Amino acid sequence: MAKPCIICVAITGSLPRKEMNPAVPITVAEQVESTQAAFEAGATICHAHVRNDDQTPSSDPEKFARLKEGLETHCPGMIIQFSTGGRSGAGRERGGMLQLRPDMASLTVGSNNFPTRVYENPPDLVDWLADEMLTYGIKPEVEAFDLSHIHQAAAMQADGRLKGPAYVQFVMGVKNAMPADRDVFDYYIRTVERLLPGSEWCAAGIGRHQIEVNEWCVAA
Repeated sequence: MAKPCIICVAITGSLPRKEMNPAVPITVAEQVESTQAAFEAGATICHAHVRNDDQTPSSDPEKFARLKEGLETHCPGMIIQFSTGGRSGAGRERGGMLQLRPDMASLTVGSNNFPTRVYENPPDLVDWLADEMLTYGIKPEVEAFDLSHIHQAAAMQADGRLKGPAYVQFVMGVKNAMPADRDVFDYYIRTVERLLPGSEWCAAGIGRHQIEVNEWCVAA
């Protein structure tokens, strides 16, 4: 029997704006409507960002609470995953919504370069976010922008900072970080299987790489 394919939809992200694509859902109401359409089409995980009124990224717990309530109402049974990404806040502000107890939350366990800046994830912040997820019973999605992040996740699981089995996402195609390369993709799968046996993995391709990476995932 073939293993089921889990589809995760990132309905908004942290960068696209209405002037780039009028279809980008920005308000909570738009996000709920967009997620419901994806849910009815077969998506089972929602990776959720929220935005301020000026469309900039936000970590506002009140907005996350409204989004979570809307998704639970209109997408019953869908797995809700909050983003703790660094574009939406600084320091522990990035995890201020974890007390809402989503099913999952993103966790980047190390720093790396982005196109124009460093995506900073210092060890003390990573440990605090991981501890908050343990406290509130939240499953981390380890976002691997670099090979070292898979090794760090394995170390954190080994010493109890992460509860296994791990769930790891390969984020591919970010300029100055991990490329969208099929050989690299295959090696990352082998690395997760070797260091984190019994874990699950998924992958995201940034921008023009999304369909290509989706095809690799389905074929793997």
